Amino acid sequence: MSQRSENTGQRVADTGAGTDIFLLLRILTYLKPSIGLVIVAVFLLIGFSASSLAGPLITRIAIDRYIAQSDLDGLIRICYIWFAFLGVTAILNYAQIVVTNTIGQTAMFRLREEIYGTLHRLPIAYFDRTPVGKLVTRVTNDVEVLNQLFTQGVVAIFGDLFIIVGIMIALVLLDIRLALVAFVSLPVIFVISLRFRKTVRSAFRDIRTALAKINTYLQESFGGVEVVKAFCREQDNIEEFRVLNAAHRDAFLRSVRAFALYFPLVELVQSASIALIVWYGSGSVVRNELTIGVLVAFIQYVRRFFRPIRDLSDKYNILQEAMASSERIFELIDADAEPAGSQGIPFIDPKEPIRFRGVSFSYDGLTPVLRDVNLEFPSGKTTAIVGATGAGKTTLVDLINRFYDSTGGSISMGGADIRDIPVGMLRRTISKVEQDVFLFSGTVEDNITLFDGNIPMSKVHESIKTTHADRLIERFSDGMKHEVTERGSTFSAGERQLIGFSRALAFDRPVLILDEATASVDSETEALIQDALIELLKDRTAIVIAHRLSTIMRADKIVVLHHGRVCQEGSHEELLKRGGIYARLYGLQFAERGTAGGRSRE
Repeated sequence: MSQRSENTGQRVADTGAGTDIFLLLRILTYLKPSIGLVIVAVFLLIGFSASSLAGPLITRIAIDRYIAQSDLDGLIRICYIWFAFLGVTAILNYAQIVVTNTIGQTAMFRLREEIYGTLHRLPIAYFDRTPVGKLVTRVTNDVEVLNQLFTQGVVAIFGDLFIIVGIMIALVLLDIRLALVAFVSLPVIFVISLRFRKTVRSAFRDIRTALAKINTYLQESFGGVEVVKAFCREQDNIEEFRVLNAAHRDAFLRSVRAFALYFPLVELVQSASIALIVWYGSGSVVRNELTIGVLVAFIQYVRRFFRPIRDLSDKYNILQEAMASSERIFELIDADAEPAGSQGIPFIDPKEPIRFRGVSFSYDGLTPVLRDVNLEFPSGKTTAIVGATGAGKTTLVDLINRFYDSTGGSISMGGADIRDIPVGMLRRTISKVEQDVFLFSGTVEDNITLFDGNIPMSKVHESIKTTHADRLIERFSDGMKHEVTERGSTFSAGERQLIGFSRALAFDRPVLILDEATASVDSETEALIQDALIELLKDRTAIVIAHRLSTIMRADKIVVLHHGRVCQEGSHEELLKRGGIYARLYGLQFAERGTAGGRSRE
């Protein structure tokens, strides 16, 4: 199993302040609908911060006015006031936590909805080149990081800044000379923080990248667990996972080392500041230039002064994680959506044929898959497409669904170019059954109706009976309510195809595409389905892709693709008479049974 590399796409390369500000402003737009709650949260934080600043002032009054004067009654009164402030602080803190988390969860609700909606608007080509694990990381891990920014970062920063400014004002008012001594440490903290920023930003980006790679690898490994076990790849996969896991560990440890250095340095600067204040302040107390209460209040304020600085550093940690995650989220949101088509076409005329005119296509822009295809699928008729593996059969029908757009030529349906038809209208005209039918978690009924309550049960039962899927459902004691596990792992490939067939018929659309739809059913069931299709496909435009020619001999027209080109067209008998690729394919498949011409088209 090869390790799938994560395509980072057009990830923002610049990590400077300009990019951070742009990303932050864009993130903050998700708070706009909750602006009222944001204002409430800011006022709660200001109130909480103001009440928490009262402690040192109360301490100063208690020491200088009551303890120094041996006023026990006054000391008791000031203690009551202190307890009252503690109560108010606790209430404000509780309200602030509830409000900020409400803001964060509401913003995340909007962001997840936008991401999920974006994923449904992206073209199939995006999913071809983007691992599922990477997309899951965007919707879960990266969004949760932004949740931390909203709940613990954006609003809380205002509270920390208010505390810092409030303490600086309080220090100046208490004693300006001692305040200048305390402020000496600020340039040192600023320089340390700047050096810290670059290291942490790079580490967090690497952490998010490594985590996405781990999720992608896990999704691949467990999605293909049968292949892994069948080819004894367990130990190799463990070794490959160890490399990815080590990359995540190393990136995380880089951030840990940065924080392990940063916080002790801040503590060291704080201790040095307190030591300077004690040294300078003690001399002032001895000279009766300062009271003991002011000195004690000063020391308390300085300790509280460095606490929001450390908190801001922690907020910066959250901010850097959020910037790294937001780059990846907005890269996804900004990805080009699939073309929606014109809105001027009111309906598709099912009586008109589907026409290919000079259609060419390449997945990578280099290797052609279809070359100048000119083809017509008659309305109300069955057209079969045959050819060797890689001839372009599935690509041809995917272009009709506009899963991809042709790189040359045009395709028309109902007389209009499909690029001018609204995508929703186009796809509601077509039902498709693939060779590998995808089943969702839910019931059998849910997988036939795709959770669409507008499909009548009579239609569901009719489709089940027509495809003979009723034999399968009768085996379940709970019938249509039988639970389907993830991807229908408890169903055989043939049973999944029967359900897929019933699904397509229940939607009853004028165009039916069968892409190797009977490849995994047994011969008896295939014969029953073929007999049912004789009546079912009347007056319906059907396109049938098949390797087994026995399934398409009754088709009105058979198209042979070879290296992306149409090399033969005609009925079964006409193509056999002409010889060529179709006759050789038919001869190879029926030679062993000696029936090269023995099975006639009835």
